[in-house]
Amino acid sequence: MKCAAIRITVGLVTRALKGEKLDQIVAVCLSVVGSVIVWTGNVMPGIPKGFAAVLTIAICAPVAVRRRWPLASSIVVLLLVDLIFAVGANNYSPPIAIAWMCALYAIAVWTDTRGFVIGMAVMVAGNFASIPGGSESFSDAGFFTIVPAAAMIICRRAIRDREMRAETLAERAALLERERELRAQEAVSEERARIARELHDLVAHNVSVMVVQAGAERHALPEGQESTREALSSIEQSGRQALTEARRLLGMLRPGGEHEELAPQPSIAHMDFLVEQIERAGLPVKVDVQGEPVDLPAGVDLCAYRVVQEGLTNALKHAGPARAEVLLRYTDRALDVRVRDDGHGLKQPNGDGAGHGLIGMRERVALYGGEIHTGPRDSVGFEISAHIPLA
Repeated sequence: MKCAAIRITVGLVTRALKGEKLDQIVAVCLSVVGSVIVWTGNVMPGIPKGFAAVLTIAICAPVAVRRRWPLASSIVVLLLVDLIFAVGANNYSPPIAIAWMCALYAIAVWTDTRGFVIGMAVMVAGNFASIPGGSESFSDAGFFTIVPAAAMIICRRAIRDREMRAETLAERAALLERERELRAQEAVSEERARIARELHDLVAHNVSVMVVQAGAERHALPEGQESTREALSSIEQSGRQALTEARRLLGMLRPGGEHEELAPQPSIAHMDFLVEQIERAGLPVKVDVQGEPVDLPAGVDLCAYRVVQEGLTNALKHAGPARAEVLLRYTDRALDVRVRDDGHGLKQPNGDGAGHGLIGMRERVALYGGEIHTGPRDSVGFEISAHIPLA
């Protein structure tokens, strides 16, 4: 138990200390330790301790921003270190050495080709410009130039290439996520337009019946009921105007080139034809109706049919060899629709293809104040369950 707690703590600290946050902490630690070493030792002979402490902080502080400005911060570190060697104050200081290596790493890994060449040139020129002279000094400068340069090239080839591939993969993943969201939004828009067209057909039918009945009643009225005749005439005129506006709105929702469907809207009462089609395609379907069937509002009727249609279509596409079950449960206030299968198919309900159909179902059910749940079953298969209020 104690080991598990330690592992969790270490994991949290590791995740927290990454990137610029880690660099900032390292920069602070190097500055503090370097300053302590300056005041308690003799790491820069010939330089006043106050100025040496400021110089140490100026060398260690750029480590905090080496990821954001790798070339500029590294050049500052390299030139200041060269300055120390140029004045002969070259006693060893571990924080300054670590900051110098951090600067070389930043040039190797986080700069582009132009920045890498500039950083390498500054390092080489600074190393040879800061030596006091003599063959031994030139030999030391050559060693401290060739070895770091080789290490920088190796790091650039190994680490930078890997980070660039990781960044490319991350950008590609982000692009795919944005494309998935856009496709989902398009699916919602298309389904809403389809729902609007279907509701137009339902509403237009009912309004047409009202207009016809109002017109027939107006002509059948006996003389002497002018006020009633005027009211019926107003109803008839308003109904015709509403139909005209609805058709105009439908024309805006219908994509260019799409023709109006002449087939009647499907109904849950005619679900046998849908089941027959699915079974003919190879998926056995069992239908169970519970409760006393009632006449459903036209919109709810169509919504329930689309839920069953989408559920059986998904099972046919993704479940493989399986069987499907459809349950219709009628209550006084709602209709429950459940479609499930025992196959091995759709596991990600929001994925491509079938996921857009499920998004459309959610839009339909939400339109009537209902709820829908989709996902894998506990044992095997997939289930769609919708609760649609009747009032």
